[in-house]
Amino acid sequence: MGYDYRPFSTDFYRINQSVDGYPAVKRLFYVASGDFMIFGVIAADDSRIKELKPLLIPIVNSFPGIFGITKQAGVFEQGLGKGRTIDVDISGEKIETIANAGAALFAAIKKAIPKAQIRPIPSIELLYPEVLLQPNHDQLHQLEMDSLSLGILADVLLQGRKIGEFKSDGVKKIDMILKTDQTSIQSPEDLYYSLVATPSGHLVGFDTLAELQQTNSISEIRHYNGKRTITLEVTPPQKMTLQEGMELLQQDIFPELQKGGQLSGVNIALSGTTDKLTETIDSMVINLVLAIIITYLLMSALFANFIYPLIILFTLPLAAAGGFIGLAFTNHFLALQPLDALTMLGFVILVGIVVNNAILIVHQTLNLIRNENYEHKEAIIESTRSRLRPIFMSSLTSIFGMMPLILSPGPGSEFYRDLGSVITGGLAFSTLFTLFVIPSLLMFVIGMEKR
Repeated sequence: MGYDYRPFSTDFYRINQSVDGYPAVKRLFYVASGDFMIFGVIAADDSRIKELKPLLIPIVNSFPGIFGITKQAGVFEQGLGKGRTIDVDISGEKIETIANAGAALFAAIKKAIPKAQIRPIPSIELLYPEVLLQPNHDQLHQLEMDSLSLGILADVLLQGRKIGEFKSDGVKKIDMILKTDQTSIQSPEDLYYSLVATPSGHLVGFDTLAELQQTNSISEIRHYNGKRTITLEVTPPQKMTLQEGMELLQQDIFPELQKGGQLSGVNIALSGTTDKLTETIDSMVINLVLAIIITYLLMSALFANFIYPLIILFTLPLAAAGGFIGLAFTNHFLALQPLDALTMLGFVILVGIVVNNAILIVHQTLNLIRNENYEHKEAIIESTRSRLRPIFMSSLTSIFGMMPLILSPGPGSEFYRDLGSVITGGLAFSTLFTLFVIPSLLMFVIGMEKR
């Protein structure tokens, strides 16, 4: 089928047909609710879905008064838009102050990172009608009531309030809720002019206990640490890492606005994916250190020496450099790969892989000196020469075995491509330089061995 689809007076593309180099679209869908709208696209070729993003950005930003973002949902993503984001929580006492600070932050972030996508949750504009009930404290005091009592009365009259639980043997607990007839209160005015009973048993009008005020506010009330909060969900550009975005916010944008007084009266905190990123980095650092310590102690036990394992561990900086080089080549020639948890896991895996080549050289050198009566220098040269073929055989099979992870496109390739890039680059780089570095370092300490 091939019919033209032109939403919002914008020329689009034909269903199931590639047009102007853009991939074909398999399905379109549109969902709208009270405070959000979703316009989704499913590509016929899953591996090319990102190529449709430039076409969708003008559409989602064409709605007046709506902040639109365009992104591809991740497999492990939880919640709407919760993926590669930095959540900026703006908390305070007054919603007007929070909204003004949110608007200032929105403009500052958009100026500093033009290609960033920012989604306010729920809003930074006070456009939604709101009804406030301000307690009349003098009248409440005369009737032996307080603000809490007034709030309980309002709960009962509106949606009901839990006053206890009913429990019977073998039966699940049932909440006991006190509420008025649902047809009695249809509007804030009905609540305001209703009759309520005081602790003394008298009936008084709700309007004598509180004052009704009609104002404007945001669409929902959110709290962070007990305070009203507006969150700016910032999605950095693809070429900017989350760490770079966090540093830009904390070191440049926040201090500049605080100097200008635009953030006075509010608290700023980073949460969401940034918290998880910090926790993941700390956890990976601990795991990497533990992997190195365990590897060192194991080799020390096998060699019955504490010096030779240190020489073998000199291959780890070479592997780390090769991992970053492999990741850079993948970013430049294939696709941008973030430095995420899977990428850092690749560096942990390298600890147990790249030491094998150095172990072969050191172990063969010790055998030649102890058992074959070789001179120290000759033993190092001969062990390097004799182990050259096994080293290249094992390394090349591992490298070419990892190549499909890097080169094969398709759904899910973004998860294992960075892992394969780090392992392949680290193994190739360390294999090449291990043949020069390990024999050179071994010459300094091999003199302790007796023929």
